[in-house]
Amino acid sequence: MVEKGRPVLVLSYPGPGDARALVIVAPLTSQIRDMRGEVNLRHPKWLPKPSAVNVQGLASFDRNKLRRKFGNLSTEQYDDVKAAIRDLLDL
Repeated sequence: MVEKGRPVLVLSYPGPGDARALVIVAPLTSQIRDMRGEVNLRHPKWLPKPSAVNVQGLASFDRNKLRRKFGNLSTEQYDDVKAAIRDLLDL
């Protein structure tokens, strides 16, 4: 099976003292529904289409699977992602 690359937002990157070498990510999607669990990024210059962060799709995987860096979120966008995660997990 061929694995398709997908843009993700890296939420946590393992440090040298971490038990596992796993990154925690949220997938980006161009299927924007403006529903709970999505953070609309509008159209970042480093993505081909308007996109959103899907915090309902949180995942972890080996850090060596990361391929390249596309860009950065603004502080405001990252704060919106953190708020969406807190809302989703009722924290």
